[in-house]
Order: sequence, then C-alpha cells, then structure tokens
Amino acid sequence: MARLTRPFFLLLCLSLLHFSSCRPPRTRKAVSARHSDAAADEEDVKSQLERLWHEVNSLKEMQALQTVCLRGIKANRKCYLTIEEPKHYHEANEDCIAQGGTLATPRDLMENNELRDYAKRSAPASKDFWIGVADIVKEGQYVDVNSMPISFFNWDRSKKQPTGTKRESCVVLSVVAQGKWSDEVCRSLKKYICEYVIP
Repeated sequence: MARLTRPFFLLLCLSLLHFSSCRPPRTRKAVSARHSDAAADEEDVKSQLERLWHEVNSLKEMQALQTVCLRGIKANRKCYLTIEEPKHYHEANEDCIAQGGTLATPRDLMENNELRDYAKRSAPASKDFWIGVADIVKEGQYVDVNSMPISFFNWDRSKKQPTGTKRESCVVLSVVAQGKWSDEVCRSLKKYICEYVIP
C-alpha cells in the first residue's frame, strides 16, 4: 500500500507542478496592475502640473497687466500707456508687443478721445503719437497691427489727410489737432501709445 501512495504522491506533485506552470502567478498580475496604476497616477500628476503651470502664467500676465494699468489708464476693457522715448513706427510696435500689448488702435470716437485726453495729460509737451494704423501693404487700405481692416477713421481733413503718398504709410494721433489723424513717414521718430486688452 505504501508503494501505491508514493507513485500517487509523485503523480500528484507532477500534476500540481504542471498546473502551476501553465497558469501565470497572481503576483505578476498584481505587479502589472500596480504598474498600470502608477503610470495612470503619473499621467494625472503631469496633467495637474501642466494646468497649474498655465494658471501661474496667467496670473503673471494679469499682474503685469495690472502694473501697466496702474502706470497708464484703464478704459473700455483696455489699458493704455504712453511711451515718451521716440521711436520709428516698427520699433514702437515691437516695443509694445514685447510688453504684452500692441500699438493703440482706437475703434470709435470715444476711444479716440480718451486716447487724446490721456496723451495730453501724460505727455503735455508732445504733439503727436504713433497709433496702430497703417497702409504699408496696400496704399489706401488701412489696417491695424494685426492686419485687420480699420472701420473707424478720424482724419484731419483741414490738412487734407491722408495725403495718399506711398512714403507716408503710418498714422499718428495729433494732440494739437484735437485727436485727429495724419499719415506720416514710418521712419519718423515719435512717441507712442501702447494698448493692452484686459481679459
């Protein structure tokens, strides 16, 4: 009887060994599940960090904008800031862009008058300022600094503005002419007004 149990025992052991080698061990599944959970957690942390990074950058932009608004004026969901160091038109626009804005572009008479009044107060000795209007690309077709067509104009008709010459392609707002516009040579050195949109 003892002889029968020994082969039976060996057969049972071999069967168990074969059965256990055919089935993957539970620990591999657990490790694999833990690994996929860790990868999901890592992706979640990455997306949260990215969202926080965007929020921090937005807050920095808002803080910079508020600083500009404190130095300039706030009107119609925009801030304006006069820059008293004269530059030619393209340099002036690049400087405004570097500060997070563009050259100011009045969209109606109210904005134009606010710019005129602000320019008078902030730089009383100055007579005109670059604004974000030009017909550099096509003569007589005035666009803003984003190449969008302009629908509001405030030309100084007493001086027959715009003159329509190809040399004079950039626009100034004249304080002495009560906010009227004139076209000028873009290489002329002028003070300018930057515009910042408030989100």
